[in-house]
Parts: sequence; structure tokens; C-alpha cells
Amino acid sequence: MTVIAPKLTLERRLLSECEFIIALDEVGRGALAGPVAVGAAVMDAAGSRRRVPEGLRDSKLVTEKRRPEVAMRAAAWVSASGVGWASAAEIDEVGIMRALGLAASRAVQSVVDQGVEVENALVLLDGNHDYVSRVHPVPLRVRSQVKADRDCASVSAASVIAKVARDAYMTELHDEHPDYQWSRNKGYASVEHRDAIRTLGLSPYHRASWAIADAPTLF
Repeated sequence: MTVIAPKLTLERRLLSECEFIIALDEVGRGALAGPVAVGAAVMDAAGSRRRVPEGLRDSKLVTEKRRPEVAMRAAAWVSASGVGWASAAEIDEVGIMRALGLAASRAVQSVVDQGVEVENALVLLDGNHDYVSRVHPVPLRVRSQVKADRDCASVSAASVIAKVARDAYMTELHDEHPDYQWSRNKGYASVEHRDAIRTLGLSPYHRASWAIADAPTLF
């Protein structure tokens, strides 16, 4: 199957209307354990004229071995980048969609802290639902775009940056709870992960409000 490289067609068009694009994409929405993360990658007019980094794709289309290198190239290519997080406890407390909004808002704030003026920015959000506007403390201009992580190079950059950051975090948590095999499954529902949950129960990093398995919370 031929994988089409993402382009900057939409970003160049949108940059005629704003100074910055803050591209956002989430990872970890469907995991059983760990946080949800939203990557942010900032594109300006000068950046939109630079060559898209070699190998940049939606994180799902980049092999795990290659992702760290691609993420480094992506972070060096954009003018600013960051990752916002919402914990498993927050997901349990407010639900996954609002937790996505919290993570996205924190991702936006991370690039604002690097000097990006949100008043002059448009947020380009992968998907068909704006989950960030209601959460962020100041008004945002948001455009939701289906398949933006596949088609828009700035969103692909946000995707791979977030994926590498979250995978690294889950690998660190593996050392604390090795039986769940998070270094391999990154908190998703592998057979080994579900078996460990049935045997050991839920850790503090599991999304306890989800119907994960027929096991009690033991921690």
C-alpha cells in the first residue's frame, strides 16, 4: 500500500488569514491505562515554505523504531512544539472528551509559554469535534479537519511528537508496574495486559471508570 506523505496545502491557505497555526493531535484516547496526550506543533509562513521532514507521517504510519528520529526532525522543523497531558484520574473524573480538552488546552498553553500569541493563531485540530474551545481559558479560533493527521504536515508533526512522548512515559511506568507490560503495549488492551488486570487488578494508572475487565481495583 502506498502511503501518501502529508503536505502543507491547507496550512499555506490558512496562513493567509492568521500569523500562526497551532496544530493539535491526540494519542492515547483508547488506552486502558495512562494519560491521554495532545501534541502541539506551531507553523508560521516561513515554516510553511520549508521542506517537510523526511519520513514525517501520522504517528500510526511510522514504525516504533523510527518514531523518535522522526519526532526530533519534526520538533526542529516547526517553530514551537509541546505536549499537554490529562491523567487517568482526570479521565475518570470528567470523562474522556473533557480530558482531551484539558490536554489540548495544556498543549496550547505550552506553546503560548514559548511566545506564540494565541490571539494571532488558528488551532488546526485533527478530527471532526472541537474539544478544546470550551476548556481553554481564552477564546480560540479552531478548525477541525478530518484526517488532518494524515494529510496536514503540521498535524502529523504534532501526532508523532505526542506519540513519542507518551510512549516514553508509559515505558517509564513499566518499571513501576512491569506485570502489565506497558513497555510493549503502552497501556492499550493487549491480551497480556488484560490478563494481568484480571490477575492483579487495577493500578493507580488505570482508567478505573472504564469497563476494563472483571477485576476489582486492588490499589
